[in-house]
Amino acid sequence: MGKIKFILLIVLSLQIFQVNASDTTLQFQLIHKIQGSFSDFSMDNLGNIFLINNNNQIKKINPQYDSIGVFNDTKRFGKIFSIDVSNPLKLLVYYKDFNTIITLDRFLNIRNSIDLRKQNILQAKAIATSYDNNIWVFDEIDATLKKIDDNGKVILKTADFRLLFEDFLNPEKIIDSDGMLYMYASITGWYIFDYYGALKSKHGFTNWKDVQVINKILMGRNEESIFFSEPKKLMLISNKTNINLKNCIKTIYYKKQIFVLTQEALEVYAQKIPA
Repeated sequence: MGKIKFILLIVLSLQIFQVNASDTTLQFQLIHKIQGSFSDFSMDNLGNIFLINNNNQIKKINPQYDSIGVFNDTKRFGKIFSIDVSNPLKLLVYYKDFNTIITLDRFLNIRNSIDLRKQNILQAKAIATSYDNNIWVFDEIDATLKKIDDNGKVILKTADFRLLFEDFLNPEKIIDSDGMLYMYASITGWYIFDYYGALKSKHGFTNWKDVQVINKILMGRNEESIFFSEPKKLMLISNKTNINLKNCIKTIYYKKQIFVLTQEALEVYAQKIPA
């Protein structure tokens, strides 16, 4: 029931913003701020926040903004390139320079480490947790999507995407959500596949930042606007916002709130719904 209500709120919001053409600016109010110098952050589906500071430390913050865990193994594999927290019980920390993925439990203890070089994956920008609790990795050298297990063994491999799509470029983001696999490249847009590797749709929404998929709605932003798209309806809605997005490092939209990372803090904004 909670998921249905959330979908209805998103769809209702999209309809309001589309119809109310005289004022399409989304209004948000600052409700909280976490001071600090952070290089990146992510959020799981329980509302926990994972902040990466400039010393490569990961701090876990609960929805009440209390610190509940710290990952301090900061020097072994160099700088953290990305984290995937879509499974709150199995976090992926990716060190691109060493082609190594560390898996953490919910207490931020190391469960396992995977050296991608042992599987001849020498260059990968995008990784993600798969629906069956394995790991998606896009191999940039041979332009293939691979699924690996916790031991790093390749259990699925697609064909070379460059042979399938003339305009294909290596994705910057992989998202496994709602029974579909989404890949996004800022120059060419979205590619949406089923789990067998069949292309279901392609959407040329380019130059989006901080892309997300929430209940099959594509989301992203640029320096001025927030974008929503429902692929089945071929609908794209662009809304400006009263939040200054020009100098922010990263944003995440979560349950009618926007989390905005700046040089000085992580700012939390609540959305004002039009009367």
